[in-house]
Amino acid sequence: MRYLLKRIGFYLLAAWVALTLNFFLPRLMPGDPATALFARFKGTLGPEALEALRETFGLTDAPLIIQYFTYLGHVLQGDLGISVAYYPSPVLDVISSGLVWTILLAGTAVIVSFIIGSLLGVAAAWWRFGRIDTIMPPLSALLGAFPYFWLAMVALYIFGFQLGWFPLGHAYGDGVTPGFNFAFIADVVRHAFLPVGTVVIATIGGWLLTMRNTMVSVLGMDYVNLARAKGLSPTRVALRYAARNALLPSVTGFGMSLGFVLGGSLLTEIVFSYPGQGYLLVQAVRSQDYALMQGIFLIITFAVLGANFLVDLVQLWLDPRIREATS
Repeated sequence: MRYLLKRIGFYLLAAWVALTLNFFLPRLMPGDPATALFARFKGTLGPEALEALRETFGLTDAPLIIQYFTYLGHVLQGDLGISVAYYPSPVLDVISSGLVWTILLAGTAVIVSFIIGSLLGVAAAWWRFGRIDTIMPPLSALLGAFPYFWLAMVALYIFGFQLGWFPLGHAYGDGVTPGFNFAFIADVVRHAFLPVGTVVIATIGGWLLTMRNTMVSVLGMDYVNLARAKGLSPTRVALRYAARNALLPSVTGFGMSLGFVLGGSLLTEIVFSYPGQGYLLVQAVRSQDYALMQGIFLIITFAVLGANFLVDLVQLWLDPRIREATS
């Protein structure tokens, strides 16, 4: 319990630091969102409209410390401000519109890549110098060495443009009505297959090599040899004794990757015109939409902190040494 309380205190402190930086950094940049939005109207608005816009975006003449506590109060109430790029939509509504597609795309890719890569790593280490160990590590390392956007564009050109097997972009077709029905779900899966597949191909090598190398070292441990000497089945020795302990470094990396899922796969969403968080972030930068950028960065930060906390819980469950050290 003391261990968990310390971790919770650390993550709460990190969240407060992130909130503080998220407030001050945009205010150190030249200009402000109200001026950027005012410039779009090319002189058709009066000075009083600029003041009204500045007040709308929370840029008042109050002392900075007062603005800071006002900002904290709004964030705690779920108010992240008004978006410039999608004015007058609230930032939270804009982020929510892209969050579902980001979780579907990046979340599916991370989970599939982690599971397949880890299983292949276990198989490569268990049957060392076999076909899987001979072919898969160098092949996955080769594919992972290519720039991701190049793999994505090649896949899009071959399977989307030339063969016509998959759509060229977007999350679903224009002629499909969104809803919980088979036609819509099938169309969403068809649109997501290429972007998810290319992310998996580009990232599976890291999980495979990490799991293989850790598994090889674990297989030489005394407790694994003891399990073999007891006559336990090879499957139980591989999964229960070896893979479970070899999984610990990968779990940490998986937690970090899962935390960054909410940031979206920037290159993926640009190449495939996928309406996720990465695409929203590009729009925010182009429009100098500080409120939207702040909101996305805040969501990413909280997601990473939450994922790391879950990793701590999983490691506490997987590794008895941590439980003994904290008891």
